[in-house]
Parts: sequence; structure tokens; C-alpha cells
Amino acid sequence: MSLLSNLIDSARESPLDIVGLVIFIFCWLGYEPFLRRISKSRGLITKDLSVVRRAWMKEMTVREVKLFDSNLMAHAVNSATNFSSANLLLIAAVAGVLFGGHLPIKSMSALGFDVSSVVLFQIKLALVVVCLSRGLLDFIWSLRQMNYCAAAMGSLPENMDKDTAAKFTNAVTNILEPAMSSFSQGVRAYYFSLAAAAWLLGPIYLAVASIGAVLLLGWRQSRSQSARGLKQLRELLEEHPYPTPPRPINVPVASDAEKTSENIASHNAKGGY
Repeated sequence: MSLLSNLIDSARESPLDIVGLVIFIFCWLGYEPFLRRISKSRGLITKDLSVVRRAWMKEMTVREVKLFDSNLMAHAVNSATNFSSANLLLIAAVAGVLFGGHLPIKSMSALGFDVSSVVLFQIKLALVVVCLSRGLLDFIWSLRQMNYCAAAMGSLPENMDKDTAAKFTNAVTNILEPAMSSFSQGVRAYYFSLAAAAWLLGPIYLAVASIGAVLLLGWRQSRSQSARGLKQLRELLEEHPYPTPPRPINVPVASDAEKTSENIASHNAKGGY
């Protein structure tokens, strides 16, 4: 009851903080509908990348040597691992201030932060921890799904006809897409964590940072140079959805020695050296 009464008292003393918090929650929950709205008039990186990744899986299913694909997947796993490690360190740092007692609060006060209401200050730190924790869970889930995708890629048969390759492509893409979506959500949590940290400077900073995070993410998704380049690539891939034709089943692949012999014979037939 004492904690609840303290929260009520803090809300009464600082209604502007409540307004800033409401704006933050609205921006966080409204980001996805905002993306869907702007996607009707222009392309989005998330949608374009979905087409690019499907094209990648199409090529991967018919590619004889999948070393290139394994390197790409390893890069994605390393990126998610680095982000999750950094996220965990940030959570530990902020939680240390939140649960460290009065000494960290005195240190924050000496740095110029308003700690007149200890409960409100702890709520501000707790919001940062919540955002970072959500991002950490997204990165962990992304890593798990990437491992599932790696196992699926390793299980693909070598020789497939077009219909069989299309079925395997759909299966692997359905594993890869949510993995990359979770990774994107984890990265997005950093933006809102920074917006939540702006609350330490005041409620107006929280509101401005929340709206700014949504606008910045929306601009990068739709108007940045990378977004334009990915849109162009998506259009090219949609015009040529299967650049590499799959090999027929049970058709032997010519060895390098056989190819060399054929080239020499063809050259000699044309007149030699």
C-alpha cells in the first residue's frame, strides 16, 4: 500500500510526467500502425527486405556449395549476439543505479538530475530497464530462431526440381523471417530506451524524444538512401524471381576435369592454337 500511495502522490505532484509517459506509451504501441500507414504510399525496408530474403532462400536452395550462405547466417548470429551482450551490460548498469540504494541516487543528484521525488526517479529508471529488457528478449528469441534456420539450411537436399525447391524455400523462409523480425524489434528497443532515458531530463524531453524516435525510425524505413536502394533491388528481384534455374533431379554435374577437356576439344575443333 505504501508503494501505491507513493505512486499516486508522485502522479499528483507531477501531472506533466504522466502526460509524457502517456505519449511515450502511445508512440511505442503506435509505431507498427504508423509503419503500416506510411507503407501504403511508399516502400519500407522491412517489406523490401522480406522480398530480398526470400530471393536469397530461393538461391540458397539450388546453390550447390552453401559456404556463402553459411557466412551470411554466421554474420547475422554474431550481430544479434553483440547486440544482446551490450543490452545485458546496459541493463546491469541501470539496474545497479535503480537497486543500489541512496548512494547512486546521491551521485545522480550531484550530476544535476532531479531526484526530489525518489519514487518518480526510480520509475524513470525502471522504464529504461523495461525497454532494454524487452530488447534483450527479442535478441535472445532472434538468436534461437537463427539457430533453427541454420539447422534447416543444413538439412536441405542437394538436387531438387523447381517445385520441390519452392517448397523448401517457403519452409526455410518461414523460419528466417520471424528471426530477422525479432532482431529488428530488438534494435528498435534501443531507440525507445534512449527516449525513456530522456525522461531523466524532464517530461518534455521524454515526449519530444518519443515522437522523435518514431519519426526517425519512419524516415529510415521509408525515405533513407538505403530504403530507396532496397526498393529498387526488390523491384529487380520481382522481375526476375528465379535468376538461377534449379538443376534437374539425378542429373550429374560435370567435374572440372570434364569441363576442361570439353573446352580443349572445342578449341581444337575451331583450329587449335
